[in-house]
Amino acid sequence: MKVPLIDLRASLTPIKDELFEQLEKTLEGMNLFLGPNVQALEQEFADFCRVKHGVGVSSGTDALSLALRALDIGPGDEVIVPSLTFFASIESIVHVGAVPVFADVDPDTLTIDPQKAAQLISGDTRAIMPVHLYGHPADMDPILQITHNHDLRVIEDCAQAHGARYNTRRCGAMADAGAFSFYFTKNLGAYGEGGLVTTPHDIVAERIGQLRHHGQVSKFEHASIGYNMRLDEMQAIILRIKLRSLDENNRRRCSIARQYDQLFADTDIRLLRPRADSEPVYHVYPVRLNRRDALRDHLEKQGIGTGIHYKIAGHQQPAMQKHPHRTGDMTVTESVCQDLLSLPMYPEMTAEQIEYVADKVLDFLRR
Repeated sequence: MKVPLIDLRASLTPIKDELFEQLEKTLEGMNLFLGPNVQALEQEFADFCRVKHGVGVSSGTDALSLALRALDIGPGDEVIVPSLTFFASIESIVHVGAVPVFADVDPDTLTIDPQKAAQLISGDTRAIMPVHLYGHPADMDPILQITHNHDLRVIEDCAQAHGARYNTRRCGAMADAGAFSFYFTKNLGAYGEGGLVTTPHDIVAERIGQLRHHGQVSKFEHASIGYNMRLDEMQAIILRIKLRSLDENNRRRCSIARQYDQLFADTDIRLLRPRADSEPVYHVYPVRLNRRDALRDHLEKQGIGTGIHYKIAGHQQPAMQKHPHRTGDMTVTESVCQDLLSLPMYPEMTAEQIEYVADKVLDFLRR
């Protein structure tokens, strides 16, 4: 049996006819520039997150960068971010001229440890960027209390957490801004690139709307130096169709995770332990085992796709040797990078595929 890490074709099948019909209508009208589908998606996704504003942009990385800029974070400012994250979180800080300050993560959820983050605050700190990693919400209440006490901004990196909840609140609706990626492997993914910023602040939404479109405020007037970071109308069509089934697909992911959890109980595998106050959405299903690479080779021979998220921590990336940064204790992060492996996870997985993956993992452990 072949079981990929993610099956992109399976997500296309149920929406193919409607998608092609909508694409054809849009191409007939040729309203491709910040058109009705982008505008509708912005409102629909903001409503989904229960936040006032949504602004569509070209990628998740750009969503983070624009959120930072709109919150006036720039050269000389420090932004605390977990080192266990995709490098885009870190890039966005460097892109605006700010300094990344790397914090360790909680061993149960692998999201930023609020107390470790608090210990890194300095006179130059302007913001904290919690990452809702693997679809697990960061522990936001302590983070929000810390930032309130120190008058800091908060930017949620929600690239892997579409629909996740923390104390009943959606990720992306708890801070000054939330940055989403619509990269095609995400829980809500386009068939290309895309991103979106959520925010409760009118001025932040207005600034991002200008910055993504060359700083333009009217056809001939540019109020600021901006960028070409607009969301594509075609991708917006895809995302609007897929948004309707996002909650159901997330429930399916949670069901698959529960089955994995049960099958791997009482083994040497270390599983993530979500907090009782959170509802994760399992963008990926990571497990920890000190024989990670051997397990990956074993599963590959059995036709099972796996991933490593992530093998090199942010503070250890070669690129960071060229840029100012600070780093705290990284005991958990550096351990995780040595032993974490992601198993197949997508809503369309069958019971047979789940059992096959689990059986081959357990077969490796028995050996």
